[in-house]
Amino acid sequence: MSTQSSQITVVGLGTGDEDQLTLGVWKKLQLAAKSQAALYLRTQDHPMVHMLDNNQIPYKTFDANYVAHQSFEQVYVSIAEELIQTAKRQAVEVIYAVPGHPMVAEYTVQLLKQRCPVEGISLHIIGGESFLDQAFLRFGFDPIDGFQLLDATSLSRYTLNPQLHTVIGQVYDTYTASDLKISLMDTYSDDYRVVVGHSLGVAGAEQIIEVPLHELDHVSGYCNLSLVWVPKSERDEEYYRTFGRLHEIVQILRSPEGCPWDREQTHASLRKNLIEEAYEVLETIDEDDPEHMCEELGDLLLQVMLHAQMEEEIGTFTVYDVIATLNEKLIRRHPHVFGENKAEDADEALVNWNAMKAEEKRKKGIDVLKQSVLDGVPRELPGLMKALKLQKKAATVGFDWSELGDVLNKLEEELAELREAIANPSEQGAQDRLEELGDVLFSIVNVARFLKVDPEEAIAQTNRKFVQRFSYIEEQLRLKGLTFEQTDLSEMENLWQEAKKVAKLR
Repeated sequence: MSTQSSQITVVGLGTGDEDQLTLGVWKKLQLAAKSQAALYLRTQDHPMVHMLDNNQIPYKTFDANYVAHQSFEQVYVSIAEELIQTAKRQAVEVIYAVPGHPMVAEYTVQLLKQRCPVEGISLHIIGGESFLDQAFLRFGFDPIDGFQLLDATSLSRYTLNPQLHTVIGQVYDTYTASDLKISLMDTYSDDYRVVVGHSLGVAGAEQIIEVPLHELDHVSGYCNLSLVWVPKSERDEEYYRTFGRLHEIVQILRSPEGCPWDREQTHASLRKNLIEEAYEVLETIDEDDPEHMCEELGDLLLQVMLHAQMEEEIGTFTVYDVIATLNEKLIRRHPHVFGENKAEDADEALVNWNAMKAEEKRKKGIDVLKQSVLDGVPRELPGLMKALKLQKKAATVGFDWSELGDVLNKLEEELAELREAIANPSEQGAQDRLEELGDVLFSIVNVARFLKVDPEEAIAQTNRKFVQRFSYIEEQLRLKGLTFEQTDLSEMENLWQEAKKVAKLR
């Protein structure tokens, strides 16, 4: 049975210089020498321990917990549990000493803050010098310029900001330093200068080593008193890799001091650009050209940024609202990834997606029963793509052919009707030819759907093939010193067949 008299006091041992140990902490430590308190150390691996030994202050450590458990989280949970159970049993105060400052990078202290009130244990925390004090002093930067403290074991590219000084703790060993290097290289160039600090403020043990980022894991001596400082960047190269810089540039372009052309653009004037940029991305995919794709994806992203910036200027939404809406939607529509639902394959995942879309419409007050099955297909899609989507939606309610043979028969029927329309030279015949040709194309899309072939991809491949073969004809005529006017159709056909053979040989 715990009582309110149970007490744990957490003290900070500082960075290792005994001259920096606070008087309050030292008084608490001395209680253990007088048997008025039980002293526990998170680890014996700290420079201040020699001071305890020299003054014959008894203590126990939790170093064995590091061996007994596979992860740091398990270690810290076990330490907190042992301290709580000890406090319940002990008649005297339990003192828990940690390296540095108890509230800086000390997960066990956070666990104690959560658990002690529930367990009826009084928790007191006495600060000490943290490694940050020595970092500011030894590295020589002022945190007011912009500063962030990160954990090397849980760092990601999304937490990095090159405009801030960054101090990274928990760099325990070379393996951690290697993982850290890889994470930093997502934001900083390989030759960016970083600084490793070992045992800062500890006389005779301190080391400060500056290296290019790619050599971070070549530095020796990593231990529990090591950290890495990444100075704030003054270079454009690192800032260019941030989304914030892109937003800033687009704002400047649209500002009164920006580009006259960008200022004049509207949603309507950029409509065509958005479509063209999307198609240029598709072209790089077809060409399997990653470098060009990178550039074209940037051009497409610029269109998104410009449209969002126009809305930001009138106060409707910003690009960050766009991102927030997308993130929320992706999580909501993937309950099999971010929730408890399951999806064993792509078909099940699509069922989940459609179910979530239907639920969203219901919450918005949209009567799904009154909606057309064909709703949701964008008006401005390319013809073949739109036909495919319409057919797929109709097929979901059973309006579909059962076999490919039936689809081919329908295509033959539409071709016959097109021939009849072609034979009619009247004005009405011209309208009939337009409609019947459309029916033929729609039927061809149906064939593609049954063959599980994307008609847009199919025609794009044929277009590329045509360009390659026609370019071959042009090249051969140039080599022969001929023009198209000097060449008849039969010779061009021969060159066309040559082009087909050359393509096969490749």
